[in-house]
Formats: sequence, structure tokens, C-alpha cells
Amino acid sequence: MKQSRKIKTLTEYHRLRGFGEPVHPLISVTDLETVSPEHNLSGVMVDFYSVCIKRSSNIKLKYGQQEYDFDSGVMFFMSPDQVFSLTSSGETPAQSGWLLLIHPDFFWNTSLAKTIKQYEFFNYSVNEALFLSEKEEKTINDIIENIRQEYLGNLDKFSKQIIISHIETLLNYAERYYNRQFITREKSNHQILEQLENLLTGYFNSGDLILKGLPTVQYVAEELHLSPSYLGSLLRTLTGQNTQQHIHNKLIEKAKEKLTTTNLSISEIAYELGFEHSQSFSKLFKRKTNISPLDFRQSFN
Repeated sequence: MKQSRKIKTLTEYHRLRGFGEPVHPLISVTDLETVSPEHNLSGVMVDFYSVCIKRSSNIKLKYGQQEYDFDSGVMFFMSPDQVFSLTSSGETPAQSGWLLLIHPDFFWNTSLAKTIKQYEFFNYSVNEALFLSEKEEKTINDIIENIRQEYLGNLDKFSKQIIISHIETLLNYAERYYNRQFITREKSNHQILEQLENLLTGYFNSGDLILKGLPTVQYVAEELHLSPSYLGSLLRTLTGQNTQQHIHNKLIEKAKEKLTTTNLSISEIAYELGFEHSQSFSKLFKRKTNISPLDFRQSFN
């Protein structure tokens, strides 16, 4: 297996991409129209965050196990220690947009040091890049220009906090736009809900519960070809519940069915639902329904 190339500093990355030396060692904004596009960049892992709006013809990004092109123009996010590759299909691609790089050390002793990981789109593995309207893109571009002008100016004791504030504003707008994207893609999103329901129904009706136990969030996401964080965000937006809650709801639905239509004991039902100990099943059932499995069964007699 080919080992990925580790890039630890912005300077090293700038040199690799032919961007020129960064003005600041921990943060940079590069206008992609002014630099030569990279034809092939394979298995690169960086130690910093990146945010990018990019339009390119004949070039594709592979991030995690997902691949997509930039022809229509998208905004995407990458966190440290994520492997990516860029490939070009022959002719020199034209490109436009910008790339913001931020080393985690820049966040030290700031509010973003604790909150940066709360922005789940850094972990979407570009399974869902962010598509922007013209108005939305202008808003984002204006923030990026403010960041650029601040670190290119005469830095003083206020500069870092001002830049941090701009970055927080950028991320908050991105979160808003992602939420809008979830909602406006109603048809495809409801297809994912239908696929999730079919997946869980098939799993719970098979022997997988006894053999493998409850399906994990990771398993469900992989079966739907989504990252766990993206699936969780989508479900919370559409239903108000995360993936784990959907799994538990299906479990309770199946448990109620067995409690009311079979003569199996509570222990036998727990076993068929993938629980090693019936007490764990009873505890979860009561937490979800405010009634014990036995009392639920008796209420139907």
C-alpha cells in the first residue's frame, strides 16, 4: 500500500503547489487563478485546515474514498490528517477560486480552538460539497477578502482576533448554507430517508441482529455511501433525530411487534434483537417508551 505524503507546514505546501512563500506562517489565502494548476497530486495528507471555492475543468479531487469534479464550482472543507489526491485528464485545466489554509496553531488560545471540531462539514469527506448561489458566494468571497487584507496589513495586537472573528463568520455562514442545501434537496434527501428505512428493515428482519448485534452508525453510513457526520446532520435537519436514534426507533418498533405477536420470553426477544443481556434490552426499552417490556406486553392482554 502506497504511503501518503505528510505536509506539516503551509510553507511546505505552498512550495509543493508552486504558490510562492506564504506571508504568514499559519494562515494564507491563495487566488487560484494566479497560480499554475496541479496536474497530479497523489496521496497527500496535511496538518492544517483548508477551505476552498474552486472551479476547474478536467480536474478531479479524491478525498477519503469519494471523487468529484469541480466543473460546476463548489465549496469544500478539509480537516488535518485527511488524505486527498488531485488528478487531471490531459490538457492543462483552467481554474478560478481561492484556497484558505489555516494551521491549528493559529487557533491556539482563541474561541475556535474548542469550537472548530463542532463544524461537521470538515468531516463530510466531500460526499456533499457545498453549492452556492451567486449571492451566497459573494458573501463568502467578501469574508475571505477581509481575512486576506487583515493578515497582509500591518499586524498588531488586534489582528489575530479580528481574523478569528472573520473565520467564525465564514464557518457560520457555511453551516447556514449547508442547512439550506439539506432542506432544498428535498427529493434526494427523502430518498435517503427511504433507503435508510429499507436498510434497517432488511437488517432487523434478517439474522444479522443475532449474528452481529445492532447495526452501528458507521455501518449504516457506509451502506448508504455517506459519511457518518453527514448522515447525522441530514437526519437531524429532516427529522430532528440522529442516526443512532433512528436505529433505536427501529429496534423499539421490532421489539413491540415481538412483544405483542409472539409468546417469546423477554430474554428470548432480547436475544433475537442482538442483546447479550436481557437487562440491557429492558433498560433501553424503558428509556425509550417509559414502560418496561413486560408491562407493555401486559397492557395488550
